[in-house]
Amino acid sequence: MARDLAPEVERLLQNRDPNTKKKAALCSIRIVRKVPDLAENFMSAAASLLKEKHHGVLISAVQLCTELCKASTEALEYLRKNCLEDPFLHIRVLKLMRTLGQGDADCSEYINDILAQVSTKTESNKNAGNAILYECVETIMGIEATSGLRVLAINILGRFLSNRDNNIRYVALNMLMKAIAVDTQAVQRHRATILECVKDADVSIRKRALELVYLLVNDTNVKPLTKELVDYLEVSDQDFKEDLTAKICSIVEKFSQDKLWYLDQMFRVLSLAGNYVKDDVWHALVVLMSNASELQGYSVRSLYKALLACGEQESLVRVAVWCIGEYGEMLVNNISMLDMEEPITVTESDAVDAVEVVLKRYSADVTTRAMCLVSLLKLSSRFPPTSERIKEIVAQNKGNTVLELQQRSIEFSSIIQRHQSIKSSLLERMPVLDEANYLVKRAASTQATVSSVKSAPAVTPGGQPKLPNGVAKPPAAPLADLLDLSSDDTPVTTSAPTTAPNDFLQDLLGIDLTDSSPAGGAPSTSTDILMDLLSIGSTPVQNGPPTSNFIPPGIAETKPVAVTPQVVDLLDGLSSSTPLPDENAAYPTITAFQSATLRITFSFKKQPRKPQETTINATFTNLATTTFTDFVFQAAVPKFIQLRLDPASSSTLPASGNGSVTQSLSVTNNQHGQKPLAMRIRMSYKVNGEDRLEQGQISNFPAGL
Repeated sequence: MARDLAPEVERLLQNRDPNTKKKAALCSIRIVRKVPDLAENFMSAAASLLKEKHHGVLISAVQLCTELCKASTEALEYLRKNCLEDPFLHIRVLKLMRTLGQGDADCSEYINDILAQVSTKTESNKNAGNAILYECVETIMGIEATSGLRVLAINILGRFLSNRDNNIRYVALNMLMKAIAVDTQAVQRHRATILECVKDADVSIRKRALELVYLLVNDTNVKPLTKELVDYLEVSDQDFKEDLTAKICSIVEKFSQDKLWYLDQMFRVLSLAGNYVKDDVWHALVVLMSNASELQGYSVRSLYKALLACGEQESLVRVAVWCIGEYGEMLVNNISMLDMEEPITVTESDAVDAVEVVLKRYSADVTTRAMCLVSLLKLSSRFPPTSERIKEIVAQNKGNTVLELQQRSIEFSSIIQRHQSIKSSLLERMPVLDEANYLVKRAASTQATVSSVKSAPAVTPGGQPKLPNGVAKPPAAPLADLLDLSSDDTPVTTSAPTTAPNDFLQDLLGIDLTDSSPAGGAPSTSTDILMDLLSIGSTPVQNGPPTSNFIPPGIAETKPVAVTPQVVDLLDGLSSSTPLPDENAAYPTITAFQSATLRITFSFKKQPRKPQETTINATFTNLATTTFTDFVFQAAVPKFIQLRLDPASSSTLPASGNGSVTQSLSVTNNQHGQKPLAMRIRMSYKVNGEDRLEQGQISNFPAGL
């Protein structure tokens, strides 16, 4: 019907009646949308309609031209060559210009002059003028505009930020966030106005302005911007403190190059909004103080003063209590004074008083009370004259209904009263916390990938996979469905000789382990552990809620135990008759796995006089243009094969093949000559913080392995 009616509609576009022309133009739009091939029939008529004086006809003509440009490149070029005063018409024309100039430097150059005139001559004292100016800015940002014109557009948005209308300020902030990618320096000129928007009464404007400020922060302006934000934190609404606190902490951690400045800002944030500071933030602060020996005295004195002034801020209280317990003698004796510091008078009794007040005030917070007890125990060693008083304070919790606090109270009282000979060595300062190790773990935890069904292993600095505590146990699935194999044999777990006992694995992985193997054999595992470990047949894991494996200092000072990655038997049941090879034969290097982003090659070496044993050297190469981080390789073999994985050379794969990661695998085929080597592999890694997962089966091993 559209094809049949098109000639008649085209004829009506030449009608003398403006209303008829308008209706015909609108009908033409529908026809072009349904049948894009007919666009060329309306090009000439659409161009002639742009000369009409009737606004209704002009608006319809502009809409028709826009649709023609979208439907046909031929129409786009025609209108570029052949191609004001109510605002709706202006806006339609500007949208058409944006379509015409997008990706075309020559057309954009012609449009630049028009846009400059519209930008400078349009009045902004009415909403209609502001609408035109906004559309003009959109068009400038959407075409190949000159740098000067883009600066003009950003300046228009800067003026919008001073408008009384909240809607105008909001759309200006949105547009400025896009403009940062085009000209950051031009946006920086309006930093002061944007900061004022952070303090706006409208919550939507506050949040959008805060996001924009975060994008504007760099190494040169981080200190003044942070000061402005921290100053505002003191008077901001309670509803806004959480977002503001998170952004400030992120800025300070990201751009801090001076430890003293970092400490000062974090102490202020803890004092003003400690109840909104996340655990991983103050954990990182504790790690930094542990490593900055020259600033420990300054830290404990600053935190002590902040504790006396702001005792209601939970995170501040925890950090201060920990610090007083570790560096109490520095507080009392004014050790490691900085030039800018004024000496303070704090007695041993004052330090104990501060912790005791916290212990009483936070009677319902088990973590804070536990940290207070540890701090008091350490102070009993730092300040021997206060031992009797501390023993009485600690003993008050012997009858506490919370088992954790009751146990600590009893054990700590025993240490203070009966074990004087070992107390000083037992209660020495904590060893310096491994900052690099903590940062790796924190980065992994903030991008946690634990899902309700399957979980991907985290990565230790040595490249070994390690599942976090608290992994949710996935629902059981039939083994045949899981592996798509016909074998009836139960898979068994094989690992390096350092495999931890079942009870430790059960505690570490949070799953049930049952040993149903014959004596001397490898322990068998349930389908659940198989799913948890390798997630064979799964789709890439999704981001889950952030988790943290950091244990607050002083609460539980246990060291993590490294666990060798488990290798699961998946492929039993494959049979073949392979002749015994010469043990000195050379085996070709194979491409074990290749995708669009990853290539894995295997080279082989036989053990002398041990034909059943093979050493495989795996080489991993990143074919993508983005670096892979937290790279983990896992392998699964049939139960007649024993496999041991050595640590990988690195957990980071450089982009574009610029370097590779290697890992050694030791394989023992207990049915050598009867069954071939078979293996299923799984690789997990992160790209820009996003989790990726690849897996496959290796079926091209050389004969004789």
